[in-house]
Amino acid sequence: MSLLEVAHLTAGHGLLVACQNIAFSLEAGEVLALVGANGAGKTTLLRCLAGAHRPSQGQIQFAGADITSLAAHRRTAQGIALVPEGRRLFPDMTVLENLLVARAAKRSGDWSLATVLDALPQLRPILTRRAGQISGGQQQATAIGRALMTNPRLLLLDEVSLGLSPVAVEGVYAVLPRLIEAGIAIILVEQDLRRAMATADRLICMLEGQIVLQGPAADLTREAVTAAYFGLNRIAA
Repeated sequence: MSLLEVAHLTAGHGLLVACQNIAFSLEAGEVLALVGANGAGKTTLLRCLAGAHRPSQGQIQFAGADITSLAAHRRTAQGIALVPEGRRLFPDMTVLENLLVARAAKRSGDWSLATVLDALPQLRPILTRRAGQISGGQQQATAIGRALMTNPRLLLLDEVSLGLSPVAVEGVYAVLPRLIEAGIAIILVEQDLRRAMATADRLICMLEGQIVLQGPAADLTREAVTAAYFGLNRIAA
């Protein structure tokens, strides 16, 4: 049985349908890249998985249990952690306080303050600084560290490199192999196709709320993903 199974998922914002009939599965320890233009439905899908947005139809199963109606904090306790677009840190709290607040999930596991700082050593020198006063790359590392403090089995990373300098992006991606080695499944929303295809085991491309292409990243060409990304296949048809 897959760690995550999504079937016929539809979600929207008022009359706007953001995701339509989404279906896919994810194995434990697998990395799935989710790509698509702005407005394709990627963030809404992640928020549905995390419990921050309620779908209008469909089912989400996690570790064999139906979590479609489960509240967000209870999904966190079961092992789903979201690093949202824009990080959403507490700006007036220190980096350390932002990390420690995640312990409220009370989920046991290998990730503790010590192991998070081992994985993200760039946080050690800034633990006493306020989150609103550090760089974008440091904020992203803090957001990832906060998610790890909940001991997730599934990590949802939304626009992980958005707005970061190339150096900061490299620092964030340097962390991912450690997480993969720890067996955490990852769904990664990324605009950089080259990086997404190099990092992921599988890739899903969304267009106008629907999955228009999916498969093993190694089997997909950049040209095929680009065509799906811009809807060129629909034009050709």
